[in-house]
Amino acid sequence: MNPATAFAEAVADELVRSGVTEAVLAPGSRSAPLALALLRRAQAGDLRLHVRIDERSAGFLALGLAKASRRPVPVLCTSGTAAAHLHAAVIEADEAGIPLLVLTADRPPELRGTGASQTIDQLKLYGSAVRWFAEAGVPEDRPGAGGYWRSLASKAWAMAAGAAGGFPGPVHLNLPLRDPLVPADGSMGDPAGPGPGEWPAWLAGRPGGAPWTSFGPPDPAGEAGEAGWADVDWAERGVLVCGDGDYPAGPLLRLAAAAGWPVLAEPSSGARQGPNALAAYSYLLADPGFAAAHRPEVIISAGRPGLSRGQLAFLRAAAAGQDGGGPPARHLVVAQGPGRWADPGRSASAVVPGVRLRGGPGPGPPPGTWLAAWQRADAAVRTAVSAEVDRDGGISEPWLARELAAALPDGALLWAASSMPVRDLDQQAAPRSGLRVLASRGTSGIDGLVSASAGAALAHQAAGGGPAWALLGDLAFLHDAPGLMLGPDEPRPDLCLVVVNNNGGGIFSTLEQAGLPGAAFERLFGTPHGAGLAEIAQAARLPLHIIKTRTDLPGILSGSGLRVAEAQTGREAGTALRAAMTAAARSALRALS
Repeated sequence: MNPATAFAEAVADELVRSGVTEAVLAPGSRSAPLALALLRRAQAGDLRLHVRIDERSAGFLALGLAKASRRPVPVLCTSGTAAAHLHAAVIEADEAGIPLLVLTADRPPELRGTGASQTIDQLKLYGSAVRWFAEAGVPEDRPGAGGYWRSLASKAWAMAAGAAGGFPGPVHLNLPLRDPLVPADGSMGDPAGPGPGEWPAWLAGRPGGAPWTSFGPPDPAGEAGEAGWADVDWAERGVLVCGDGDYPAGPLLRLAAAAGWPVLAEPSSGARQGPNALAAYSYLLADPGFAAAHRPEVIISAGRPGLSRGQLAFLRAAAAGQDGGGPPARHLVVAQGPGRWADPGRSASAVVPGVRLRGGPGPGPPPGTWLAAWQRADAAVRTAVSAEVDRDGGISEPWLARELAAALPDGALLWAASSMPVRDLDQQAAPRSGLRVLASRGTSGIDGLVSASAGAALAHQAAGGGPAWALLGDLAFLHDAPGLMLGPDEPRPDLCLVVVNNNGGGIFSTLEQAGLPGAAFERLFGTPHGAGLAEIAQAARLPLHIIKTRTDLPGILSGSGLRVAEAQTGREAGTALRAAMTAAARSALRALS
C-alpha cells in the first residue's frame, strides 16, 4: 500500500468512525487517493457519495447536506483553482455555522512555486472563514503516521461539528500528495478497504470502530444543563426575536408563551409557529408610529436577525432607549456557541447561553394587554395586505410565497432563496408547524442555491422527511444552473425548484437604486437577461411546469422527483403591488389607533 493510498484509507475510515454519512467530490487527479477511498466506503454502505462536475456546485451541495442533516459533510477537490471555487460555500458555512469539511488535494512542497500545472498557494486559502486549518503534510510510511492521520481527521470532524466546544462551521484540511496516487496494480481493491484485523499495525484505528478522539456532545442552547443561564425578571412588555439559525427554538417558544410575549420569527428560524408568532411583524416594525408606541422593556433574541430594515431599527431603537419614554430595553442575546452571537445592531446588554424566566403573568393575561395589542395589529395588517395580494387575481410573488407556504404538506422542506423570496415568505407566510424552512442567511448570497437546496432535500429525505420545494428567483436559478446537471448514477432528491422569473434583479426595485434614471438602473441593477428557463430545464432533462394562473399551483404540489416550475412575473407590477401592500398595512394600523 503506497503512502498516499494508506493516508486516504485511514482518513476515510476515521471520518466514518466519527459520524460522516455523506460525502461530496468533484473529479480530479491529485485527489484520486481520497476519491477512491470514499468510493470504497460508499460501496461498503458506510456513506453516500455524491459526484459533481463543478466544484462550486459540489461545495454548495455539501453545504445543503450539512445544513439539513446538522452533521459534518466532507467535500473533496483536486489542486489549483478547483479549491478556489469552494470559497463561496466556505464563506456561507462560516457565517451560518454549517459543519463543512473541506478537503483540498495539493501538490507536494517541491512542486510549489515552480510553475507546475495546477499549483497555487493553498495554505490558509480561506483565511479566517474556517474554524480550523491544517496542512496535513506529505504522507510517509513512518512510525506514528497512522495515529497522526487519524487524529487529524478526528479533530477536523470535531472542530467542524462544534463537538470540541466551539461553534460549528467549515474546517479546511490541505492534503499534499505525492505520486503514486493509485494502487500499484491499478485495482480498486476490497470495496470495504481493510477489514477488522487487516490494517497494518501502524495504520489501525481504535478497537470496536471507535473514533480516534472522542468529544462530548455539543450543547448549543444549554439544554443539557443551565449553568450560566441568565434569569430575566418577567415584564409585560417583552419580545422574542428569532433570526435564522440552527438552534433549539422550543425552550424559547415556551418561555414566550409563559411570559405572554409576541414572537417575531423569521421563516428559517424554526420558531414561526404557535399562537404568539406573528405573520405581519415586518409591517408592524416598519411603521414608525407602531414601533415607537410598542417599545419593549425586555428583548430576547436568538439566531441571526436582520431580514428587514424595520427589524434592525426596532432592535437598535428599543435597546438604545430612543423613544424618550424610559430606560433602554434589556437585550439578551442567546449565544450560538462559544464566542459566537449575532448582534448586528450592537445593542446586546448581555450574551448568555440560555434564558430562564423569573416570575410570570399568572394564569393567562387579561384582554387588552401587551400581547393582545400586538396580535390585534397583526391580524388587521394581515387582512389588509392579503386583500391587496388577492385584488387582481393574477400570479404575483407575494401570492406565490403565501400560498406555497400554506399548501405544502406536513413534513415538507422549503428552501428559501435570498433577496425577495425569503422576504416574501417573511411578510406573507402564516405561522405553522410541520414545515421546515431553510435558507442561506449566513451571507445572504444568491450563489449555489440550486445545489444547496438539492443537498438539503437529499439529507432531509434520507432522515425520513417528506418532499422538498425551493422558492428561487430567476438570477439565483441561473447563477447555479450547473447544479441541475446530475450524472445518471447520482442520488436525486424529490425537489421542486419553484422559480419566480421577473427577468432580472427584483430586489433592487425596492431599494434606493430604483431612483436612478431608467436606462442606468436597468443595465446596472435590473440586469434583464432574457434567458429561457425552459431551455435550461430541457438541457438538464428535467420536467418543467409553467404556473400561468392561480389554478396551476396544485400541479407543482402533486409531482415528484427533481423538477422545475416557472412563474413569470413583472418587476414593475411587483414593485407597485408591494407599495400598495405597505400603504394598506399603514392604513390598517391608523384605523386601530
